[in-house]
Amino acid sequence: MAEFKTTAAYRPTGDQPTAVATLAQGLEAGERYQTLLGATGTGKTATMAWTIEKVGRPALVIAHNKTLAAQLCNEFREFFPNNAVEYFVSYYDYYQPEAYVPQADLYIEKDSSQNDDIARLRLAATSALFTRRDVVVVASVSCIYGLGSPEEWRERVIILEVGEEHDRDLMLRKLIDSQYVRNDTMLGRGRFRVKGDVVEVQPANQETAYRISFFGDEVEQISHFDPLTGEIYAKLDNIAIWPATEYVTSRPTIERAVSEIKHELEESVKQLEIEGKMLEAHRLRQRTEYDLEMMQELGFCNGIENYSRILEGRAPGTHPFTLLDYFPRDFVVFVDESHQTIPQIGGMHEGDRSRKQTLVDYGFRLPSALDNRPLRFDEFLEKVPQLVFVSATPGPFEGRHAARVAEQLIRPTGVVDPEVELRATHNQIDDLLNEIRRREEIGERVLVTTLTKKMAEDLTDYLLESGVKARYLHSEIDTLERIQIIRELRLGDYDVLVGVNLLREGLDLPEVSLVAILDADKEGFLRGKTALIQTIGRAARHINGKVLMYADKRTEAIEGALSETNRRRAVQLAYNEEHGITPESVVRAIEDVMSSVYERDYSTAPAIREPRDNFRTQAEIDAEIARLEVEMKSAAANLDFERAAAIRDTVKSLRSRELGLTSLPAGR
Repeated sequence: MAEFKTTAAYRPTGDQPTAVATLAQGLEAGERYQTLLGATGTGKTATMAWTIEKVGRPALVIAHNKTLAAQLCNEFREFFPNNAVEYFVSYYDYYQPEAYVPQADLYIEKDSSQNDDIARLRLAATSALFTRRDVVVVASVSCIYGLGSPEEWRERVIILEVGEEHDRDLMLRKLIDSQYVRNDTMLGRGRFRVKGDVVEVQPANQETAYRISFFGDEVEQISHFDPLTGEIYAKLDNIAIWPATEYVTSRPTIERAVSEIKHELEESVKQLEIEGKMLEAHRLRQRTEYDLEMMQELGFCNGIENYSRILEGRAPGTHPFTLLDYFPRDFVVFVDESHQTIPQIGGMHEGDRSRKQTLVDYGFRLPSALDNRPLRFDEFLEKVPQLVFVSATPGPFEGRHAARVAEQLIRPTGVVDPEVELRATHNQIDDLLNEIRRREEIGERVLVTTLTKKMAEDLTDYLLESGVKARYLHSEIDTLERIQIIRELRLGDYDVLVGVNLLREGLDLPEVSLVAILDADKEGFLRGKTALIQTIGRAARHINGKVLMYADKRTEAIEGALSETNRRRAVQLAYNEEHGITPESVVRAIEDVMSSVYERDYSTAPAIREPRDNFRTQAEIDAEIARLEVEMKSAAANLDFERAAAIRDTVKSLRSRELGLTSLPAGR
């Protein structure tokens, strides 16, 4: 069984070794709750990775939005190149839940747009948890929502081995029962095709496919190939084909469930009729009987998750299976940006319950649909053995429960927390425009935070009319577009990003040298102490980092944020002076984060200056390797992990040339 092994290109520095040792000791000692209080830019992701390596246990990292989860997944894959790092978020690009508005007698049908790439990555995560222990899953709060039974899912896996007897027709039936679709023309994820004694299957969690050749009922050969080009990657001795969906049910399970659903239907209809709700009773019977017919014929129906409690044989009121049930018992949970994520986990259940109770009351769903829900916060805590909260500004829950707090304030780059200047709100927009002009001239970027979406849009329009390249970012922009907007800011396609709340936690924008906070004295959720400290942190990766707070009074939140920022500046300055460090801005390669998350079979390294090719002697090759190793260590020290990894690959290529070998393409 593979062990966790971080890449040798990066090593702990500053106060990271102490933080890693503290957290690892706490986990080994069985501490239930711990906190990593890490300032922005101090390498909290690196500390999590080294802690996971030290304790050697499967880990779940929870982030509070898809964008941050994608960024974290990308970073963890850099740290664990030979281990399984998986991405698990909601597979909906757009999701309108089923709902009913009694006041307007308006029924809103469930409507959604599913992202097939994310669906594949979710299946890859669950299958990895069944096959190995060296797994890190980076997830959003989607991990507390209902998922199919892990035991049912495990039982549906199809394992084939060369030389063993397998009934071909029975295998095809198992594929169909696992929600695979036969298509003899074109392969695709979750499809298979049959040509005589040859069966080709593309698993739902892969971009590649398998060709299984039978001789009678004996598996004669298994080939791993590219379904687009037909290129054969390898001959395999055995394979495991996992179900194509997270909800799989056997025929006996469906037959049992149909009987129980019919019984619940009769009781619910009878109760509605007693209450004089004849329309609701008729509606419930009509909708449920249609779903039952679909399940009996196809083994599936739209909204089958609403019957999950009965299908899984759970008692009324019990919680559903979730991703947490797929982990072994000794797994560790890291809650990133915990001051945001913990309240989000705690608030999911009540909102879901309110919507579904209305559907039940008006005959759209059976009462058992209420048990298709996210976990309550107490249920979440029961399921996770140990939690490590990670935040620059831990919240009240962390403060009350964390037995240990590992403080991490030192940035390896030496960059100190930005200076914060308070300015009057009078003519704040014109003053801000002048500051933006100064940053434009030297190629630096600006973030501006507003109080409302409308204000963000109006300010962006004003800046555009003034000739400034600007964009706005808020919750109405879909996830993938948000990622693209942030990437374009880093690339310099525009210079100013205006937003409300999405600019605070977790975004890694080292090109930003100025953060402007409009109406900083309007106390509330967006201008509390925690929010201000997080927003100030967006300028903490640039040596010229500066924060402008436009305010007419010094509120308690402003005073608290300034005090904490100054404390952290003092710690970093003392460290720099003691170790003779000259601050340098963080330099990070600009990658398409989601593309990196999606890509599983091939990887593209960021561009670096290629070594020259006309080496005449072995000494010249050795000298080039030595030069690149120095450059690689420098990149790693600056937390530019992508560049360090790319240089490492170039060194490997030169070493293979030294041995007279031919280097394989990256990712093969």
